[in-house]
Amino acid sequence: MTETEFIAKIANFAVKDMQISKVPASLTIAQAALESGWGSSGLTVKANNLFGIKGSGPAGSITVQTTEYVNGKAVKVEAPFRAYNNWGESVAGHSALIVNGVSWNRNLYRKVLGTSGKVAAQEIAAAGYATDPNYAAKLIQIMNTYNLYLYDEEAKEGDDEMSAEDKQRLVSMETEIKELRALIVSLTDSKDRLKTGVQEQGQSMTKLSDRVTLIEGRAVMSVPPWAEAAVKAASAAGLLDTPSGGSYDFYRIITVLNRAGLLAPGSGK
Repeated sequence: MTETEFIAKIANFAVKDMQISKVPASLTIAQAALESGWGSSGLTVKANNLFGIKGSGPAGSITVQTTEYVNGKAVKVEAPFRAYNNWGESVAGHSALIVNGVSWNRNLYRKVLGTSGKVAAQEIAAAGYATDPNYAAKLIQIMNTYNLYLYDEEAKEGDDEMSAEDKQRLVSMETEIKELRALIVSLTDSKDRLKTGVQEQGQSMTKLSDRVTLIEGRAVMSVPPWAEAAVKAASAAGLLDTPSGGSYDFYRIITVLNRAGLLAPGSGK
């Protein structure tokens, strides 16, 4: 796995997790890269453990030989490390550690939350996450080299630019769609109703399906005010033929690209 492939695989987990935990996505990605050797460590390959966290995880634990310091001397010992079913669980476990701290200090990593990637790297190193005196510098170097700060901005876009009204509308739409789909499944699986009322059931399923299609169609929206600048930039660059009628995710993505300076005129050629 190349470094670019590693980032592409973990970025989505880190961005979504930041919106919940406030742990900078740039820090999560940089720490995972450093701790796992860009996904090549045995612990990551065997147990999806990206951060070298000990204990028992959702998939149990795996015993690995590690170096511990006893009375100032390095010794090899066997220790259990958390095992995860996938990288998403590993990212969530890492954030839970930062948010909840350790048993003897629940606020140990609290200064990491809600900060920039660079500040977070300095704070987590100062809190003693690793004994390497150059730990913060190594994390920041990874952030700078791969411009991981863009993922912090992406998380903020998704978290802040949707209004409370839009969020509630989307939640209501998703809930209604789920309820309608559940009814369709229930009708489809009901052998008794199929035997006694095929025609009536078919009409009900058609109506419900039409409602689902109508609701899902509402996901297409006009250009929201916060995306107008990005749409204009994308149109000027020759990247859009029809600016209106996109989805919320479409407008969010081009807004991130515009803020990153990637929608300059001529970039679509």
